[in-house]
Amino acid sequence: MKPTLLTLSLLATLPVSALELTSPDLSEGSPMADTFVYNGFGCRGDNRSPALHWRDLPAGTQRLAITAYDPDAPTGSGWWHWIVVNLPASESSLARGASGQLKAGLETRTDYGVTGYGGPCPPKGHGMHRYRFTLWALPGPLSVKADTPAAMIGFQLNQSALASASLTATYTSR
Repeated sequence: MKPTLLTLSLLATLPVSALELTSPDLSEGSPMADTFVYNGFGCRGDNRSPALHWRDLPAGTQRLAITAYDPDAPTGSGWWHWIVVNLPASESSLARGASGQLKAGLETRTDYGVTGYGGPCPPKGHGMHRYRFTLWALPGPLSVKADTPAAMIGFQLNQSALASASLTATYTSR
């Protein structure tokens, strides 16, 4: 039996699975707990990376990347809090506190000047900041090193990603 135009039209209206990023530790638009806040620069937190889970990777995904970025940092270019590249596509989550413990993938230098997760720590009196955690589905590994500048990695991610999904939490310094 040949598909009719009506059948094809109906199929085209069905929802398509989209890459999804979730976390038991973070809620969209909600404040982050002190567990995930940086410990330094006047902030007092545990500086643990949050647990992240994902599903529905697009076809052709070979590698994954995770970034955490603060677009509200008073730098003129935001602030990179965490960059993990070249995770295998077979992964579907990172546990709470995974930063510094990864068996696969590469954590690169953040704007704190070190590799690994660096939690929120906006300047006192600067108001609420957004922390955008993004999962990137990639067709292959990125050619980067642990000291590749964050802006260069951001450029490569935006140029090569098959798809991305974000979860944005907030934090206000006390």
